[in-house]
Parts: sequence; structure tokens; C-alpha cells
Amino acid sequence: MYCRNCGKEVDPQAVACPGCGVPPRLERKFCNNCGASTESNQVLCTKCGVSLKSLAAAGEKNKVAAGLLGIFLGCFGIHKFYLGYSKEGVIMLLCSLVGGIVTCGIAPGVLYIIGLIEGVIYLTKSDDEFAQLYVHGHKGWF
Repeated sequence: MYCRNCGKEVDPQAVACPGCGVPPRLERKFCNNCGASTESNQVLCTKCGVSLKSLAAAGEKNKVAAGLLGIFLGCFGIHKFYLGYSKEGVIMLLCSLVGGIVTCGIAPGVLYIIGLIEGVIYLTKSDDEFAQLYVHGHKGWF
């Protein structure tokens, strides 16, 4: 894989390019398949023919759905389950249910605030940045 910012070869699991420090899928200056120079509005690479569409538009998790789930059902961790973070989702769900009984409803309120914050964070990220951090990078919290 090649960095879309500087065109250098990068490990597919890399969070940041060792050459330029930018998340390798974030920019649109180079093809991530062959490293050829591209235009920002280009849909296909003219050298290798691979699609240059946004990562989030490639049938992956939707940031709007994740954000709204975080805002409205955040205390139950539904947005975590949607993104594939089962461990974090179970933690939020159990803390909300069990903690709600033990703390007379305070724990779900705190978890709702966490879900609200995460939902707003998801919605304020660009599609590519959301995909890089939360879909490919598996950033579980905030």
C-alpha cells in the first residue's frame, strides 16, 4: 500500500505514514495501490485503474449512523456494537444496567454523556478521518 499524501510505500496496518506522518489513507494526492500521482477529484487511478473513492464510501460503517446511535443510545453502547467494538459495547451495556441499579441511575447518566460526546466526535470527523480512526484504526474510546 502507498501513502495517499506522499506516495511512499506504507504497511497496510499503519496509522501514520513514516515518511510524512499523515494517516496514509487520509489525503488524495497519490494512488494507495500503485503510488501514482492523482488529482483530488479523480475517481479512478489512470495507471492501475483502482477506485480512488473515499474509504467510508466503500461500503463501510457510516459515521452518521454511528454518531446518531452514540447520541441517542450511547448509554447502552449500541454505537460500539455498530462499529464492531464488542468488548467496549459490553462494558458500556453492563455498566449501564448493573451500575444503574447499584447507583440508582447515576451510572447510565454518566455513560449517556460519554455516548453523547463520542457521537458528536464521530459526526464532526470527515468521512476519511472517521474511517481511518474508527473503522480501520479500531480506536475504541473517544
